[in-house]
Amino acid sequence: MSEHVREPAALLGPAEVRSLAAELDVRPTKQLGQNFVHDANTVRRIVASAGVGGADTVLEVGPGLGSLTLALLDVADAVIAVEIDPKLAARLPQTAAERAPSHADQLTVVEFDALRVTAADIPGDPSALVANLPYNVAVPVLLHLFSQLPTLRTALVMVQAEVADRLAADPGSKIYGIPSVKANFFGTVKRAGSVGRSVFWPVPKVESGLVRIDRYAEPPWPMDDEHRRRVFAVVDAAFAQRRKTLRAALAGWAGSPVEAERRLREADIDPSARGETIDAAAFVRLAGTRA
Repeated sequence: MSEHVREPAALLGPAEVRSLAAELDVRPTKQLGQNFVHDANTVRRIVASAGVGGADTVLEVGPGLGSLTLALLDVADAVIAVEIDPKLAARLPQTAAERAPSHADQLTVVEFDALRVTAADIPGDPSALVANLPYNVAVPVLLHLFSQLPTLRTALVMVQAEVADRLAADPGSKIYGIPSVKANFFGTVKRAGSVGRSVFWPVPKVESGLVRIDRYAEPPWPMDDEHRRRVFAVVDAAFAQRRKTLRAALAGWAGSPVEAERRLREADIDPSARGETIDAAAFVRLAGTRA
């Protein structure tokens, strides 16, 4: 942890957010899923919920104008911010220097697409992901980062409320599906709160929610890329036609309904069950059956 004394950052409010946006001629776009948080209490709550501290290198995706970044700099050892927008990426270090001068040097900005980033693109070993994820690509980004950055032990992300519910859904729920299983492949998933629309600019049409993922300290199954792809292929096939039984839904994946039934029974799964009743562990067993 840095030795120098930290003066609390001057967090951004509504006026500062609008002023920065005007200075940069930035207009939030749906294409990039941009909605900027302008409420200091909200970003403090997100950081507190994340539980990060002076031993953590925090990865932030989509820092935008820096609202959450400044709050993270107050508590983390280092912050690595991945921003796809060149204007925003260029301005963020200056914002940190102006509003968090005692610890602005703890910020590293990486101008990159988070959907394509790998460990080689990230300086250091981030231990936590804390982010207001772009809502249009939130789930793919979250899963990609957990697959590419094995040092990530935890994530606290803000996403569309409906997406948060799906990520944290349990088997048997109507909203349990592909995001639920794939997130649970990496760790335990739970809802961590709600965020009102009024704290954003522009005000979004949807509600927002917080989700926390804690990576398994001792993974119950292999986490290598090849194994993950095999498991995810079964998950995708099982949910491609939700109303079908697994015997029917997995016929293409297995080669035939008969072969699908054989592999399901080998994995101790009822062939007449549907995908929404099966947990991640069962999908892992199924992916490991003999072809």
